[in-house]
This record gives sequence, C-alpha cells and structure tokens, in this order.
Amino acid sequence: MLALMLSIRGRKTEAEAGSTEVFQERPSQIAWRRLKRNKVAMTGAIISAFFVVLAFGAPIITSLFHVNNSTTYQNVLAQDGIPLHGFNGISIHHPFGFEPGTGRDLFALMLYGSRISFTVAVLAGFSFIAIGLVLGTTAAYLGGWVDNAFGRVADFLLSFPVTFFFIALSTPLVLSIEHWGIAQGNGARVIVLVTVLTFFSWPGFFRVVRSQVLSIREKEFVLASRSLGASKRRIIFKEILPNVWSTAIIYLTISLPGFLGAEAAYSFIGVGVQAPGTTWGLTLSDATNYWQRDPVYLWIPAGMIIIVVLSLNLFGDGLRDALDSRSDR
Repeated sequence: MLALMLSIRGRKTEAEAGSTEVFQERPSQIAWRRLKRNKVAMTGAIISAFFVVLAFGAPIITSLFHVNNSTTYQNVLAQDGIPLHGFNGISIHHPFGFEPGTGRDLFALMLYGSRISFTVAVLAGFSFIAIGLVLGTTAAYLGGWVDNAFGRVADFLLSFPVTFFFIALSTPLVLSIEHWGIAQGNGARVIVLVTVLTFFSWPGFFRVVRSQVLSIREKEFVLASRSLGASKRRIIFKEILPNVWSTAIIYLTISLPGFLGAEAAYSFIGVGVQAPGTTWGLTLSDATNYWQRDPVYLWIPAGMIIIVVLSLNLFGDGLRDALDSRSDR
C-alpha cells in the first residue's frame, strides 16, 4: 500500500514538472524592460519623437493654425522691423510670433526648418553607421592588407580638419552638384552637408566596430561555423553582424544630437542652408541681429535646439545602459 502511494505521488510530481514551462526572456525583451524603467530616458525619447512628428507633419500642423512659411504678414512690424507687440508678437494664432524684418510666421518657419535639420541628421547618421559597420566588420575579420588599408584611411580622416575643409570647399562642391544637374540651391547644400558629415564620421565608428569584431571572431560559435565549412560571407553576415547591432544602435542615437548641432553650426556660419530656405541654425544666425531689441526671437530657436539635443542625449544614454548586459540600472 505504501509503495502504491509513493508510486502515485511520484507520477504526479513528474506530471507537474513536465507541465511546467520555463520562461526565458530574449535579450531584446530584457533591454526593453530596462529602458522602460529608466524614466529619464523614456522622457527624452517621448520629447524627441514629439519633435520628429512636428517636423515631418509640418504641412498638416501649419494648416491647422492657418499659417505657412512663406506668407509675409502686413502691419505686424514696426518701422525698424521688430514685431509691434511684445514677446515677438506671440498670440493664439501665431504661437511663436513673427520673424523680424520679414513678418513671416516663426512657428511655421521653425517646423519647416526642423524638417531640414532632422533630414540631414538622419541621413548622415544612417549612412555613416552603414559604412562603418560594413568596413569595420570586413577589415577585422579578413585582417591582413585589407585591415591595414582601411585602418590607414580611417587614421587620415580622423586627423583631418573637417570644419576648415567644409568652409573652404562648400561653395565649389555645391556648384559642382548644380553643374551636374543633381540638385539646385539648398537641395545641393543639403547633399553636401550629408556627404561631408558622413565621410568624416564613419572612421570613428569603424574603429569601434573593428575592435568589437576582433573579439567576436574568436568566440566559440564563430569557430564552430568556420570548422563546419561556412563561407566568410555567411560568417560575417549571419554570425558577426547580428552581435554588433546593439553597438550600432547606441552609436546612432548618441551621434544624432551631434549632427543636429553640426547642421545648425554650419548654417549659422553661412556654409549650410541659405535663405530663403530656413533651418534652426539659419534662424539662430538671423536672430543675432535682433537679440538686443527682440530677445524672444533668439530664445525660441536656441531653446528648441537645446531641448532636442538634450532629449536625444538622454535617450541615447538610457539605451546604452539598457543594451549593456553588465548594467544593473
């Protein structure tokens, strides 16, 4: 009788054990859970997403306020070009007031200007990430003369004075693009901005990827694939690249604020987008002519740049902590 009871109990225990499923979170789920716990990073992500929606939804948003970026409003400026009412003429219908000297709606100018700023930052960001990822992985895995060649090119570009180069050659590059019929005016200037930012940004990321791949290629799963006769292409794209995606995502989010600031700086000094086009940097440059008489006109673009760059930096820091398996935060 005792043996029968023990047998029934043992079968029950085995059945319960067999019906119990072990749940294991994927790395992406762990990273998302960590990121959601980081309130500062989530706040930065929400603010950044809000500005992106405003930028690319500019036509819809400005139509709701019945404003645009080209209409010159009459009887809103004094003889010296300053808006008649205080605080840059801010009202319900014109949330940011007017642009001194022209009378255009500043809210519409900021929205349409942010489209160019975000476009330059996103295109340059994804371009340099793609180039650095492919070249860094290839150089580290193949080694030899390939690694040496890419490494010397990266060293040369890292030591190059980018700002002086861009100031000196921006006009000839723009004229060349216009001569070839690729784009005209500010379209050509945007192409030059993206090209220069990409060309001089990939070497830094290339170095990061190369050092990481040098470590990954000696891991057991890579050695096992190699021993089974997998091709170099398969090992690079199936075994190594998936293990550096997190680094690419982190580097991209941290670099976007820098590209926004670079676009604003180049437009500010007159080698980026030019009037009648508008970006945050160009508006900030124009505001320096009126800051003593109309300081609000300076505060608005400066404040928007600070908020967006700070939000992206906070989100990038939080994402880095979330994707770091050694982080407890």
